Amino acid sequence: MMLVVTGDDFGYCPRRNQGIVDCFQAGGISNVSLLVNASFAKEAADLAKRHNIPIGLHANLSEGIPVCQSLQQASTLTNHCGFFHGKMGFRQALERGQVSMKQVDLELRAQVRRFRELTGHLPYHMDGHQHVHVLPEVREVFAQVLSDLRIPYTRVPVEPGLHSCPWLPAHLQRFYTQVERDALDSIPVFTRYGIRWPDVYLGLTTMGQNMSVPSLQRALSHALAAGPSGTTSSSASGSNQPVVTAELMVHPGYPSHPQEGGCGEGPDDFSQSADRQHELNVLRDPSVLALYSQERVQLCAFKDL
Repeated sequence: MMLVVTGDDFGYCPRRNQGIVDCFQAGGISNVSLLVNASFAKEAADLAKRHNIPIGLHANLSEGIPVCQSLQQASTLTNHCGFFHGKMGFRQALERGQVSMKQVDLELRAQVRRFRELTGHLPYHMDGHQHVHVLPEVREVFAQVLSDLRIPYTRVPVEPGLHSCPWLPAHLQRFYTQVERDALDSIPVFTRYGIRWPDVYLGLTTMGQNMSVPSLQRALSHALAAGPSGTTSSSASGSNQPVVTAELMVHPGYPSHPQEGGCGEGPDDFSQSADRQHELNVLRDPSVLALYSQERVQLCAFKDL
């Protein structure tokens, strides 16, 4: 397996940034996704350059302030305070037909421009914060932007084994099932625009306290069982063997300090949670790195696929 382990929300705050860098240096992640409207995005981009961390764009339409200046005053993407509508608020506004796709397009392109200003290059992959990129209507605009700007890879959050997780609370199971439905509906759209993604996505069932050596082992075996799309790799013995490509979405870090970071509204509970450090500890645990070896999993970045 070629596995991209992506640390999401890079740029969110100094402590998330430091945790993500520490995790990368310990071999626990191989890629990061940058929130360009986050308070410490510039620091994150500089850290990625310094440590040679492969970096993509975590497109954000749900938390904080738009990057596009013309949308910061009055737009369908923001509430009366000028902030995005939030994870569920954005979905509700979309369902009510209150979101302008022209404004979504403007904001996504502004975020790619900001990414380029910060890093000096286009993102090699682009996904969505809180999975906004697979939502109805948004997915079409998102795919058009990736196609126009020649950004080759995205994320399709359909996780094998998602429905056999009795430990997931009902509200999360409901949310993840909806994300999966939206992602499945995005596949024909992304295909039409020639956008690629790894064979398998992992990460919903291993978030926060649900991440452990056994849960990662379970996720990897589901991924291996799901099988490859036809990629082959030459092994040391010279024989060509099918390779599964996969992405594992993770959120390591040191918990945010209150009032420090976020995307304009301060850090949320998710980022201040001890779960962030728990993920960091598990991902760099020697037994996880040994598990990769044992299962013949090679960590890589999107550009290596």
